[in-house]
Amino acid sequence: MTSKLEERIEAAHGEKPADLVLNNARVVNVFSGDIHETNIAIFDGIIVGLGDYEGRANIDLGGKYVCPGFIDGHVHLESSMVTPSEFARAVVPVGTTTVVADPHEIANVLGLDGIRFMMEASRNLPLSVYIMLPSCVPSTDMETSGAKLYSPDIEMLLNQDQVLGMAEMMNFPGVIFRDKEVLEKIRIAKWKRVDGHAPLLSGKDLAAYITAGIKSDHECTRLDEAREKLRNGMYIMIREGTTAKNLMELLPLVNDLNAHKCMFVTDDRYPADLIDDGHINAIVKRAISLGMEPIRAIQMATINTAEYFQLKKLGAVSPGYIADLLVLDDLECVSVGQVYKGGLLAAEDGEMVGWDSPPHPPYIRSTMNINWMDMNDVGIPAAGSDIRVIGVIPEQIITEHLIEKAAIANDKAVVDPSRDILKIVVVERHRASGNMGKAFVKGFGLKEGALASSVAHDSHNIVVVGVSDNDILTAIIEIVKMQGGQAVVRNGKVLESLALPIAGLMSNQPLENVRRKVEGLQEAARECGCVLNDPFMQMCFLALPVIPSLKLTDKGLVDVDKFQFTELFVK
Repeated sequence: MTSKLEERIEAAHGEKPADLVLNNARVVNVFSGDIHETNIAIFDGIIVGLGDYEGRANIDLGGKYVCPGFIDGHVHLESSMVTPSEFARAVVPVGTTTVVADPHEIANVLGLDGIRFMMEASRNLPLSVYIMLPSCVPSTDMETSGAKLYSPDIEMLLNQDQVLGMAEMMNFPGVIFRDKEVLEKIRIAKWKRVDGHAPLLSGKDLAAYITAGIKSDHECTRLDEAREKLRNGMYIMIREGTTAKNLMELLPLVNDLNAHKCMFVTDDRYPADLIDDGHINAIVKRAISLGMEPIRAIQMATINTAEYFQLKKLGAVSPGYIADLLVLDDLECVSVGQVYKGGLLAAEDGEMVGWDSPPHPPYIRSTMNINWMDMNDVGIPAAGSDIRVIGVIPEQIITEHLIEKAAIANDKAVVDPSRDILKIVVVERHRASGNMGKAFVKGFGLKEGALASSVAHDSHNIVVVGVSDNDILTAIIEIVKMQGGQAVVRNGKVLESLALPIAGLMSNQPLENVRRKVEGLQEAARECGCVLNDPFMQMCFLALPVIPSLKLTDKGLVDVDKFQFTELFVK
């Protein structure tokens, strides 16, 4: 009996016809760095040759460009707020055929059950979904998560083919100061990749971090930071997501001699961006518009990512590679006309072909567990004249550590909308502990009402920013009623809401419905005076105690630069 491999070799050698031949293609060759006219022979989902071949089926591309399918090297699918099947329906038609997903968000809520949910929900899609196992659940002990993952938990899944290694190691102090559990997680990854997460880390701290075996970083926001990490051997993931946009700043880093060490990632993308702007195709297009040579931009979206993650059959139009191919109507505009997945037409003219989104994701339990006993008071007793305030930086996930005069009324520190100083509250929602962090934030511009969300990286407790204590409490109640979600409240009335019943992170509705709800939330926030373009994406990072400089968790205010809790009132 002839094996599949033998049949492929026969087809490659011209002894039997290919399943499909794409004729008259201009191949974007990521190996030779040029474009050449040829035919592409595909057999059993694999490219078996370039040149003169007979095929059972033949398609004349009429000189259109063909490049490998795009690969996103670091993405949290949960941040799209839809199921993996809906995510696939959004990104495959614009050219993404593979993603490397870190299910860190749902793991912080549901632990191993959350990871298994994402793996199960990602099967049988026209999108290859590989998994990097979350390394920091929780990211620190300064917040309450819904689960804790230790090295034996992670080790159980490491040998699965879908798993490529260990995701972003956010606990860089744990690495540098040799925390045994942190180092054990790195050790068990063995020959697989360990991704980094080290914003602004430099000097000997960076050297210690890399020495542990961490190979990449997607948190660079400054050119000098990225250059230092590159010089120390790290792969640089240039991120262009919804909130964090680093492409323009980091693109000057890339040159002829180091481009192979750089790749494109999205990290987090919201529904509106996926629908209006696209995915990896949008980054490639923007890089080209900023002056990058098109072939290099495509290399950074394909072969560079594949080779970093040791995906040996992905990322190129070449014999032996999986036939994940894009037919481009225009090279510089990255206009995707057709998408082939494993040699089969998966999308054409922006629409999926021959695939219907599964109607229901796997079952998952409720994740909203609130202790209501102490929920009737979000007031902050006055304990001084100066307070620490979280300073929002638009379109960045880092924040400023501000010192402001406190507004005092009835012996309590209160909001001062005239100075844009608002209250922020983080409520623990996993274990009904009753934990509630309370502080102040500047940069939203709200004049009334409150914004609330159960999406709050990384532990995804309920985060609320508001002017009125009553509206803050009403918003929290609405989130719990929906079993997770986002809401805008004014004068005790819910103006707009989006239910996210899957772990408080994802909707079971189509992407377009979620997008309409998100836009409704943003419009309602603007009606309340909000000046941020995307306040909910901005807000969900205010509880993340591994990103500088000042953040709030359910346990209190965190000075991330010192990696310790700090008092709200300045002594």
